[in-house]
Parts: sequence; C-alpha cells; structure tokens
Amino acid sequence: MVIKTSRIPDKVLKGIFSKKLNRYEASEKVYSHLGKMILSGKLNKGQKLIQEEIVQRFNLNKTAVIVAFSRLRKEKLIITKRGVGSSVV
Repeated sequence: MVIKTSRIPDKVLKGIFSKKLNRYEASEKVYSHLGKMILSGKLNKGQKLIQEEIVQRFNLNKTAVIVAFSRLRKEKLIITKRGVGSSVV
C-alpha cells in the first residue's frame, strides 16, 4: 500500500483558520484544530505539515506554531524528521 504524502489542502486550512487569530490564542487554536483534524481522519497518515506555510498564510507568530507542533509531537500525533519536516503519524 502506497501512502500519498502531500501538503494540507487550502480548503482544509481555510476551515481551520477562517479568521485571523490574535497572538494569545494562536498556539492553542493551531494545536486544537490540527489535533481534531488528525484524530477525525481529515488529515491522513503521512500528510505533511509545514510550519512556515501556516505561519505565513495566516500571519501567525512562528513561536505559536512551534509550540502547537511540539504539543502534537508529545501526543504522538505528528512526527518531525530533521531535513524532512513534520507529518501526521
């Protein structure tokens, strides 16, 4: 079985971040929404999650996205490989 890896579709991202987040809620929102999407199957195993893309597209603080990804890694929902990036487990 071949697992197709790709970026998060724009439609999915727009569903997560329908409005600009303030910096205080950004980390929690990113963590919460991505976690729910992974657990519900909206984001498939092997799906790439690109921090820089999320930061730029939604004008978020880079630290907020890093913190959210860290929490997702601790819960073993994503994995990060040096030089490759993060993807859904």
